[in-house]
Amino acid sequence: MAEFTTNAYRQDPYKNFKFRVKWDGNYVAGVSDVSQLKRTTQVVKHREGGDPSTVRKSIGQTDWEAVTLKRGVTHDVEFEKWANKVWDYANSSALGKEVSLKDFRKDITIELYNEAGQLVIAYILHRCWPSEFVALPELDANANAVAIQSLVLQTEGWERDQSVKEPTEPKFDDPSS
Repeated sequence: MAEFTTNAYRQDPYKNFKFRVKWDGNYVAGVSDVSQLKRTTQVVKHREGGDPSTVRKSIGQTDWEAVTLKRGVTHDVEFEKWANKVWDYANSSALGKEVSLKDFRKDITIELYNEAGQLVIAYILHRCWPSEFVALPELDANANAVAIQSLVLQTEGWERDQSVKEPTEPKFDDPSS
């Protein structure tokens, strides 16, 4: 079977540097790094009492690793607004006001694009919520770096968005010829 059905001539896999993250129907500004999507299913080992030499294995619980989003510090407050729904310092003195149970979970979408900027693959992460938020990194007057903030999201699963199909890749014709 061909790795690419629509673009059978394509031999290179997709690159990892063209992507966007979306939640609440909007793209999140400036995300420069998304950790891997990884799930692990535990192995349950057992054996029959009359068969001491054979270990059998069956499926156990499945868990999805946390996903970390990173971006440069800007004036966009979307990371902070979402993190504040899980625990908000400004409301921490009022019992019951420090957590927004109604909407602290979100489904997010991670979209991957080809070199031509066409959407090629998307994954939907279900019931995410931020378990860690870094508003400012360690600051160092002697460094030469961008200030990066991060949001660690717990998820209860993810799936590939089957509505995203392989696009027909464009052909470039040099206009000078």
